[in-house]
Amino acid sequence: MEMKGHKKAILTVLGIIVALYTLFPFYLVVMNTFKSANNIVSDPVGFGGISFSQLGKNFSSVVHNSNFNFWYAFGTSVVITIIALVLLALFGGMAAWVVCRNKTKWSSAIYMTFIASMIIPFQVVMLPLISTFRDVGNFVGLSMLQSIPGIVFAYCGFGGAMTVFILTGFIKGIPYELEEAASIDGCSPEGTFFRIIFPLLTPVITTVTILNGMWIWNDYLLPSLMLGQNGKIKTLPVAVQAFVGSYVKQWDLILTAALLAIIPMVIIFLVAQKQIMNGMVEGAIK
Repeated sequence: MEMKGHKKAILTVLGIIVALYTLFPFYLVVMNTFKSANNIVSDPVGFGGISFSQLGKNFSSVVHNSNFNFWYAFGTSVVITIIALVLLALFGGMAAWVVCRNKTKWSSAIYMTFIASMIIPFQVVMLPLISTFRDVGNFVGLSMLQSIPGIVFAYCGFGGAMTVFILTGFIKGIPYELEEAASIDGCSPEGTFFRIIFPLLTPVITTVTILNGMWIWNDYLLPSLMLGQNGKIKTLPVAVQAFVGSYVKQWDLILTAALLAIIPMVIIFLVAQKQIMNGMVEGAIK
């Protein structure tokens, strides 16, 4: 019993150390938004120079800065994230249901293709992706690059694998008798999915949506490649990077811009962390 107590104490201390190490960068960002540039340079870690009036000044300077264009970048990120999440939840649920219920070799092959695509690094496909989108856009007469529909389509492709993987595991635990009863009552396959299956997927879809949402919102590499750093359409991470390039030494503005970019996802995660864990646990049990 004494050995178990020592082991638990050691694990607790290690957990605290890891937590502090993880939270330290966030602490630096938050703490230094209350300071001026000179105070950040002289005392970046301590509490010296903290002022709520300086915080308001920093926020005002960043939000109203024409080089940052915060509200436009914020709105662009919101539009891209919401559209991509809705499409991922809808088409991911459909694909997972079809793959799970159709017991054929083709279904198994398609499912394994989804799984295999999850292990391919994005860096391997990013250059072929850009050239393919450019060629497809020229063929259909639409701009797939530097456009919101193009990047939403890309996010659906990259996020579809994990979405289908998680939803398939959950659907396997749904009794097939529910679908048979709906079919006997004259319900079409589309009606069965939207009236029976999709409502049952709500907990795990919530989890997948939050995970995909944090990834899409914070993603920098894909928007910088598809939208361009100097293009008119910029997501919040790309706008922050461009803003940092304009103000290399003004750390008060740079850190405030970074905090504005991460605040929405921090709030959403803190509010929905219970739903995330419940959805993951239910999916694992299923």
